[in-house]
Parts: sequence; structure tokens; C-alpha cells
Amino acid sequence: MEKMKQYSLVYLIGAVLYSMIEILWRGTTHWTMAITGGLCFLLLHLINMKLVRLNFWGKCLLGALTITVVEFSVGCLVNLTLRWNVWDYSGYAGNLLGQACLFYSCMWFLLSMPGFWLSTFLETRVFSKRMPSKPA
Repeated sequence: MEKMKQYSLVYLIGAVLYSMIEILWRGTTHWTMAITGGLCFLLLHLINMKLVRLNFWGKCLLGALTITVVEFSVGCLVNLTLRWNVWDYSGYAGNLLGQACLFYSCMWFLLSMPGFWLSTFLETRVFSKRMPSKPA
């Protein structure tokens, strides 16, 4: 149950932070991006905690690939299937159906760096603290 609380907090932090980053970057966001950002940060956190032998740069590369796959999947649903037109990368070189592109995959690599640092901070400074037991 404790892990579910931690994962929920990680998800919520990712949802809020990604929405804020997108507003700063594009000037707008969409509610689906909060859901996507939460999922991506949770996946980064799981990569960080489960693949402890993978070095930082390997984690960043895997993080970028993971975010790109999530972005592509969400894009296929919200943009191509539902036609909500949340984003369109068709003008970018190396795009895949306009839903993912090389430029943003590189950006996800860069964004993974503070993402893994925040994940480590949460795990070592927030989640590792033991709550004092209640007196009998």
C-alpha cells in the first residue's frame, strides 16, 4: 500500500510539472498532457529505481525512448483517432506520423536528466524517511 501512495505522488508530480513545462514552452497545454506527463514521470521513476545498474546516461537514453513511445501512443489516440489535434510534429524532420519526432526525442533525453534527479531525490529524501510509530 505504501508503494501505491509513493507511485501516486510520483504520478501527480509528473502530471503537474509536465503541464507547467508545456505551458512555459508552448504557452498552452491540454488535460491529456497532464495524464501523459504523470505516466512518463512514473515510468522514469520505475526505470531509475529498478535498473540501478544502468548508468545515468543509459537511463536518460532509455527515458527518452520511453517518453517517445508514450508520446507516439498517446498521439495516435488523441490526435489521429479522436482528432483532438493536441499537437502535430509533421513539420519536423524525422517525424513519425506527426506524433513523435527526432527533435522532441532529443528534448526528452534532456528532460530525463532533471527527471531522474528528482526521482532520486524523492526516493532518498522523501520516501526513505520512516514515519515515527504511534505511541501505544
